[in-house]
Amino acid sequence: MNELSDLYQEMILDHNRSPLNYGTLSDPDHVSHGDNPLCGDKVALFLKMDGVVIEDIRFQGVGCAISTASASLMTESVKGKPREEALRTMEKFHSMVTEEGGGDFEELGKLAAFSGVRDYPVRVKCATLVWHTFRAAIDGGANTVSTE
Repeated sequence: MNELSDLYQEMILDHNRSPLNYGTLSDPDHVSHGDNPLCGDKVALFLKMDGVVIEDIRFQGVGCAISTASASLMTESVKGKPREEALRTMEKFHSMVTEEGGGDFEELGKLAAFSGVRDYPVRVKCATLVWHTFRAAIDGGANTVSTE
């Protein structure tokens, strides 16, 4: 199990160093901001929809390795998916990082790298900030989400 843990750590560090989908969109349909005052993570999320499908998604911000890697992998996991499928992925991710035995690791693919976050409650907020910000953006609700 230690090798798997090391692999997950390396994946998180890689996505922190070279995040995917980092930047802004020139004409987003939805924008939302997230703030984790405890850790200092701040994220802005930009969505472009084609009907109910997430055509493009980008993020910008500053944060710890877990927050940045979560944003990178989240954007990759929902891009090109219908809204409802992306929201189901969000629910599965949230279950994985908050509930003992939660989440279907195989179904979550690379997102399973965050399974160990559950053991560090303060870090759960780092991993889930971008997901809550995504939910706010796609629902057209609050412009700013806070973990506090």
